[in-house]
This record gives sequence, structure tokens and C-alpha cells, in this order.
Amino acid sequence: MTGTKTAPFAGRLIQTAFTTADIRETMREMTARLGIGPWFLRERGVFRNQVYRGQPATTALAIAMGYAGDMQFEIIQQLDDSPSVYREAAERSGHGLHHFGVAWTDYDAALAHYRSLGFTLAYSAEVANGARVAYFDTHGTLPAMVEAIELLPATEAMFGRFQAAARGWDGSDPVRPLA
Repeated sequence: MTGTKTAPFAGRLIQTAFTTADIRETMREMTARLGIGPWFLRERGVFRNQVYRGQPATTALAIAMGYAGDMQFEIIQQLDDSPSVYREAAERSGHGLHHFGVAWTDYDAALAHYRSLGFTLAYSAEVANGARVAYFDTHGTLPAMVEAIELLPATEAMFGRFQAAARGWDGSDPVRPLA
């Protein structure tokens, strides 16, 4: 890649995320073929303060997270018909790679950074442990959206527990429910 400059960057790539029509089948396949696991599954959740393309949203999701090495993998299944970043991507190109999750300790700096690159804020919400996330539409530039994840101490601890469970995992108890 000639002529490509690295942008000033304070985030850390920690996640690769996918959408699916069947979260349990996708977990099984990714475990069997890629060794990802165990999975931590929230069967149904509606995040607080969702905003999709400038409008309030109430999208219901099933979400699973698991690790292979240092990379976190996330699988998302939308459970309703509401407009969302998940539905728009699936309608555009089918289920599969959806976003890259980048952890930031300074959420406002993350928003400013991606906006300075010309990316449009497509979705934001408050997720587990009160952390905020923001998805930026990178269509035409990157092969998936970018999610800025606010890395609060509680969020980092949760991810650390998930990753620790993956180290030396023997394949037992492959799906672990989350409240």
C-alpha cells in the first residue's frame, strides 16, 4: 500500500464482530472450525439510549462473545424487525462480518477521531457496565463498520474474565449464559 499513512490513533483493536440469523448455529460452527470459545451468551437484550441514524431505537439482540487468543469474537442476532445497523448491513450484503471493535479509554476522543476521518455516526448505545459504544459507517472504505467501545474498568474486567476462560479451555461448557 503505497501512499497510505497511519492516522494518529489512541484506540486498540480488540474485536471482530459478525451478524447471523442463527446465533447458536454460528457459535457451534465458529467453535468447531476456528476453536473460539467458550461463548458468553446474552439471549435477549435491549440496550439503553440507542440511537440509530439520529432516531431513538429499541432494537432487541442476542449477543455472544468468545475469544481465540487475544482476539474477541462477537456474534449478533437481531431479534426484531426494527431498523438497525445490523439489519442494514445484512440487507446490503447478507450476514457475516459486521464491524471491528476498537477499545478507547477516551470515548469523546474516539468520536472525534472517526468523525475527523469522514465517517458518519450510524448507531450509539449504552451497553454492559454503563459503557458507551458508537458505530461508524465506513462503507466504501473498510470491509466493515468500526465500533468505538468505551473501555471502562468494569468493561475491561468483563472482557478479561471472558478471555481468561478461553485460555486452556478444554471444550466443555461451550455456551455460558449471561444475565
